[in-house]
Amino acid sequence: MKQVTEQQRFAAIDIGSNTFRMMIAEPAAADAAYPWRIIHYTHNIIRLGEGLHHSGRLSAAAMLRALSAFQDYARLLSDFHVEPDHVLAVATAAMREAENGDSFRQQVFEQSAISICIIDGESEAEMSLAGSSAVLKPETQADMLLFDIGGASTEFIRATAGMATDAMSRKMGVVRLVDAHLHSDPTSSADYAAMLATADVHLAEVEAFWADAQIPAVLVGTAGTVTTLAATALDLCPYDADKINNYSMSWSEFEDLRDRLLAMNQIERQAIRSIESGRADLIVAGLAIIEAVMRRWHYDQLTIVDAGLLEGAWLHIVGHSAGDNS
Repeated sequence: MKQVTEQQRFAAIDIGSNTFRMMIAEPAAADAAYPWRIIHYTHNIIRLGEGLHHSGRLSAAAMLRALSAFQDYARLLSDFHVEPDHVLAVATAAMREAENGDSFRQQVFEQSAISICIIDGESEAEMSLAGSSAVLKPETQADMLLFDIGGASTEFIRATAGMATDAMSRKMGVVRLVDAHLHSDPTSSADYAAMLATADVHLAEVEAFWADAQIPAVLVGTAGTVTTLAATALDLCPYDADKINNYSMSWSEFEDLRDRLLAMNQIERQAIRSIESGRADLIVAGLAIIEAVMRRWHYDQLTIVDAGLLEGAWLHIVGHSAGDNS
C-alpha cells in the first residue's frame, strides 16, 4: 500500500464552462482546519461554454483562451514539481456536451501534456459535495441542499450528515442563461423575468426527481457566482476564502444586493472591486438562479462556501494515490 506523505504535492484542475481553477496543495496535518495546505492557487475566467447554447460546439476563440490557460498550468505544475500521476483535471458541462469536446481534450493533451477527465453530472455533484463538506460546519451538513452554479450546468445535491441522498445536474448555468436571455443593459425586467422562469422550469424537474417531498433544512451554495455575491456583500477585497466559507446571507440581504446590482449597467457592476473582470453580466444570471431556488423552496437564508468541485477533485486524487495502486 502506497502511503501519502505530507511532502507529496497534488494538483486539481476544475475545467468549468466559465471558470478554470487550479489548486496545488499538500495534505495538511490531522488537526488542521482543512485537509489541504495550499501551495499555489490560480483561476481564469475562460467562458469555454460561450456560444455552446446556439452552436453545440466549443468556439475557436474559447478554445484558444483555454489552451493558453492550460499551457500556463503546465508550466506551474512543472515549476512546483507535481508528478503527472498526482494531477486530476476534470471537465464539466461544456466539454461533455460539445460535439468537439473530446477532440479538444486530445488537443489539450498534445499541447500541454495535461490529461483531462470529462466527468458526468453525478460525479461532478459527488466531488462538489466532498469539497464543500470538508469546510462546512457539522450543523450545516446535517440536512442540506447544496447547489453548485456553473457556466453551463447547475448541480443539486441533497445530503444528510455529509452523505448524498441524491444528486441531479441540470443544463442551467450562468453563461447559458446570459446567451439565451440577456439582451439589455441595464438588465430589463423582461430579461430578468425570462431567466427566473427558465430557472424555475429546471427546478421543477429537480423537485420531480426527488423520491420524496423532503426539502432539506439548510440551503448551501458554492462556486464563483455565490462566492462573488458574498464578497460583494462583505465588500471583500482582496478575496479571502476563510471569510466566505460558512457565510450566511439572509433573504432580505439578498434582495437588497439583487436590487442594487440590477439597477446598474455592466460597466458599473464591473467597477465593483469584488466583481472580477468577466463576471459583470454573468452575475445577473446567477442572481436569477439563486432567487428562483430561494423562492421555490422558501429558504430565508443562504449559506455560502468557497470549496467545491476543485477541492473535491483534489481529495479524490489524494485518496486514489493513498490507495493500493499495485
